[in-house]
Amino acid sequence: MSESESSQTVIHGISGSPGICIGKAYIVDREGVDIIKRYFISDSWVQPEINRFKSAVKKAKDEHAAIIESLNDDLSSQLNILETHMVLFKDKMLYGKTIETIEKERVNAEWALKKVSRQVKNMFEKVEDPYLQSRVTDIVQVSEQVMRHLVGAQDIKISDINKRVILVAHDLSPADASQIQLERIKGFVTDRGGRDSHTGIIAKSLDIPSVLGLGTVTQLVANDDIIIVDGSNGIIIINPDEDTLFKYEERRARYEEYRAVIARDSHLPAVTLDGKRMGLMANIELLEEVVSVRDNAADGVGLFRTEFLYLDLKRFPTEEELFDKYKELVELLTPKSVTIRTLDINGDKVLPYSQTAEEANPALGMRAVRFCLNRPEIFLTQIKAILRAAAFGNIKLLIPMISCVEEIIQVKKVIETAVWELEDEEKIFNKNIPLGIMIEVPSAVIMAEELGEYVDFFSIGTNDLIQYSMAIDRRNRQVAHLYHPFNPAVIRLVKMIMDAAKKTGVDVVMCGEMAGDPINIPVLMGLGLQELSMNPGSIPIVKQVLRKIDSADTVKLVDQILKMRSVSEISDLVRTRYKDILPLEDSDEQQ
Repeated sequence: MSESESSQTVIHGISGSPGICIGKAYIVDREGVDIIKRYFISDSWVQPEINRFKSAVKKAKDEHAAIIESLNDDLSSQLNILETHMVLFKDKMLYGKTIETIEKERVNAEWALKKVSRQVKNMFEKVEDPYLQSRVTDIVQVSEQVMRHLVGAQDIKISDINKRVILVAHDLSPADASQIQLERIKGFVTDRGGRDSHTGIIAKSLDIPSVLGLGTVTQLVANDDIIIVDGSNGIIIINPDEDTLFKYEERRARYEEYRAVIARDSHLPAVTLDGKRMGLMANIELLEEVVSVRDNAADGVGLFRTEFLYLDLKRFPTEEELFDKYKELVELLTPKSVTIRTLDINGDKVLPYSQTAEEANPALGMRAVRFCLNRPEIFLTQIKAILRAAAFGNIKLLIPMISCVEEIIQVKKVIETAVWELEDEEKIFNKNIPLGIMIEVPSAVIMAEELGEYVDFFSIGTNDLIQYSMAIDRRNRQVAHLYHPFNPAVIRLVKMIMDAAKKTGVDVVMCGEMAGDPINIPVLMGLGLQELSMNPGSIPIVKQVLRKIDSADTVKLVDQILKMRSVSEISDLVRTRYKDILPLEDSDEQQ
């Protein structure tokens, strides 16, 4: 969506990483790669054409290896993604299929690669899971690297840029992004990409302002145009007028000053003015994120998503593979606790190698714990690995998508089987670990008291809870505006969970996105939450807000909110009451 004001143009996208930068645009172009023509080859030219393709793959792979070799030791997140790309150069889906297409269709290598790459994209077109979308992006980016060598196109040399600019690109591969030198690149914007894409992950690790998913920004911006990148709000302004420039310069200075204060006070405890302490945990999915957990002084890991090892492999991981990963994680964080969530697969996360029936509505189908209980051998393998790792650190076990008492009873039977098998195998393990369930569907809220009799803690997954209770697909732009944590129904659901937990004596942590937004903190404290888990980078800002509020005041706030009927009423009340302590609120100033 774009709009014009005088000569300036405002484009709305997705926030990649927060902050504001102002500067000249530098267009990153891959001219020549997209113009691919098909031509047929004779039988005698099939092998030479395959050899030409293999040669291009080798050149691209060698070039990629050189980039990895040049990385500093502290760029672990880039290294992990780049090594994933290294494997994809010989991926069967890409490498093998392209050779097969050259052989069967007797076509040139460029056309075969383009066709296979398009097929991969189409295969995942209906899959909405951000991680799988980022994997498709990985395959496309690798194919583009090979294609440049096939057509002889000039490669991007971001590392050669010798002036202070803002990168504007159709997309930035991890290999491209890893070449960014922070003293020269102020920020970047892309047509493609999303918050959970690999480009988004790298944007956060580089800690420079970025806006992704802008659609047509490369067509609207010219080299040396002045642009403003507002990474906090996910907007860019092309050729801003003087008033806008002045306003954003002020906002940039305020943001930098605010960040400096946050960094200076980040070591201080998360304690309210009246002495109430809030536990602030981290949500992570990669082992490399342990660095961010430490840097942001998290109290532990409140949610370790385990899907990604399954998604990265072309088969189900073994017990030993899972055990090694979990053991390394807990040893790095000991004595802090790590909550490991069991496999939350299917629905919108699909394992390409798993033979599952096609579902008309996957979000309401065989996902998460339902999938695990339907495939007990897979579930048992993971439970055994978690129990074994628990002998080396402080682990909690979390089960996603529980909707009824029968399911948690079945889960406990699988755990009993895992214990029995580990004892029989004489393996070292710890069976006495806390067991929790995700509360993310309305039925679990209604049955929370009964469910509380079987577990030690609840983890509120607000992303799905809001989605299921409001019947909203938050990726659907037509209804996404209805997805709001301040909806009175959502707040009352959280209140019901807290009341049930109090009656049954179970602990509660919130691990959805609602937990990491500073504006929600007074409400969550007033509802009685004492532990929150969020993106590690959100912890210092949330901590800052907590240290400025009085818990008694938040209880009174929630008493008022529970009588309200609309999002706007609740939002206005919180913003007005806490306007002096909330971080810079830019939403009212958006163009």
